[in-house]
This record gives sequence, structure tokens and C-alpha cells, in this order.
Amino acid sequence: MQQRPLGRAGLLVSRLALGTMTWGRDTEPDEAAAQLKTFLDAGGNLLDTADVYGDGDAESVVGSLLSTVVPREELLIATKAGLRPGRERRHDTSRAHLLRSLDTSLHRLGVEYVDLWQVHGWDCATPVDETLAALDFAVASGRARYVGVSNLTGWQTGYAAGWQAAFPGRAPLVCTQVEYSLLERGIEREVLPACASLGLGVLPWSPLGRGVLTGKYRNGRPADSRGASPVFERFVAPYLEPRSSAIVESVVTAADGLGVAPLEVALAWVRDRPGVVAPILGARTVGQLLGALQVEEIALPGPIRAALDDVSATVAGYPERQG
Repeated sequence: MQQRPLGRAGLLVSRLALGTMTWGRDTEPDEAAAQLKTFLDAGGNLLDTADVYGDGDAESVVGSLLSTVVPREELLIATKAGLRPGRERRHDTSRAHLLRSLDTSLHRLGVEYVDLWQVHGWDCATPVDETLAALDFAVASGRARYVGVSNLTGWQTGYAAGWQAAFPGRAPLVCTQVEYSLLERGIEREVLPACASLGLGVLPWSPLGRGVLTGKYRNGRPADSRGASPVFERFVAPYLEPRSSAIVESVVTAADGLGVAPLEVALAWVRDRPGVVAPILGARTVGQLLGALQVEEIALPGPIRAALDDVSATVAGYPERQG
């Protein structure tokens, strides 16, 4: 698998990352171990998790695999902190919460440091300088090698990255993790331009449109799909509407013409977008992961890429476009 630099950092990561959102909840440890082994055998090295995935169980599963499946030094571990689902205060990026969460993550993972630590959203109740000072401390204390952000708007991304770049000694932001796919291109208006200007790499989550771009929902909701799951039904539902269906049909048409699976077309499209470093794969089974890894064998022809650009284009106006 090819590798790419993470933004302007010297760290090289595989151009596909493996996500763990379902590990410890819907994905059993044995299945997680098989996925990780398959990913590593394919040349992947970037594993993405978060302190809230499976209420912490995902990190615990990763930690158990570091001693049985892969040596620590062969894997780049990325985790996140700052999100508190089910609480009145959904985001908490205070110094106290972030550093406490990081120490808990390190304990679950059984490691002394993570390769990438990301703030999992914007907290209006905490001054941004306090949040970013926690990132500085994490790097200075050796708990994290690199830091980034996740799910921030364009102005928030620019503010945070600019703040870190303003004075020597602050830990630079190297990336942002955001949703990006043929079904969700909103980051192209302001987030991607900000990242290009400030040197941040982009790690797209849900590059298959929450699974919809695989085409499996064309004739309803399969019983074993996330769209039929009580946990994920509301997560998938926004993309089960007419506009998304039209994009899915275009993807299926392109896939038929190329002789590949629809997910390969959708994944290749986002993988090769400007600024993208590594789309994050979220597979329930090894079979699904193997299907996604086949994308390494293809590159979309220009006319097909242009057609997909056109059918999935988002409306942009003032102030993104002026004159």
C-alpha cells in the first residue's frame, strides 16, 4: 500500500486507515484481530480509534491485540478525546477532561504514547487556547507524537491551526478528521481550502457514505446492515433519500463499466481528492475489509471522475464564491 505524509509532518501513513468504531460492541475481539492482521498484511499502518468508541471497549480491544497480533512499533495508533455522548455537555475539551481522557486511553491501549491524538470536536464552553495548551502538554510530555482536530468547521480549523503556528514551541496541528464522501462534500467549501493553506492533511471518516455507497440499500434495508440496527439506524437514515439514491446509481453504473464493486469506485474517488491523506475504513467483517482493500488496484479514469463530480456537486455561493 502506498504511503503519504500526514500534512506537513514527517510522519508517513498508509493511504487507507482502519477504523475501530464498532470494535468491542458489534465486532468481537477475534474478528477485530483478523481485520487488523488483514490490514497489516496489505501494507496498512494507521489505526484509528477514540475514547468513546464502545464506551472505551474499542481501545481495550486494540490494546489486547498489540501483544498478540502486531508489535507496537509496526502500528500507528490514532485516538481522540473531547466527546461525551449522552451528557448534557456533549463536548468537553477542557484541559482537565482532555488530559484525563488521554491517560485513560493510554491505560486501555497499554502504551506509553499514541502516534496521533485528536480533539473530537469544538467546545463552545472552553477557551480554545486552553484546549490547544492541552495538546502542547500532551506532545511535550511524550504522551502524543502528533496532534490534530476532528469535525471542526473551516473557521474553527483555521483559528486553531493559526493559533498553534503563531508562536514557536507550540505543537502544530497536522491533520483534521472529517466526514467526506460523494454523499457529503460540505468540507470542500471552507475546510479543505483552510487545510491546503495551513498544511493539514485530511482523514475522511465514512468515505462510503455511512455504507450507502456500497449499493446495499438500493432495494431496502438488509436485516444485518447498520441501517436496520437500532444503534446506527439514525446514523444511516440521512443518506437514504432521492438525491443520495441518484448518486448511488451513478456509482453503480461506473462500477459496472469498470468491472469493479461500487465501494471501490466510491472509495477511489475520495482517496484521490486533493488534500486527502487516508480515508478511514469501517468494516464489520474481514470480507468487507478485503473488498475495500481492492481499491488499491484501481484509479478512476478522468471522464468517470468528472461525471461523479458533477452528479454529487454541492451548492456553493456567497461567501465561498464571489465575482
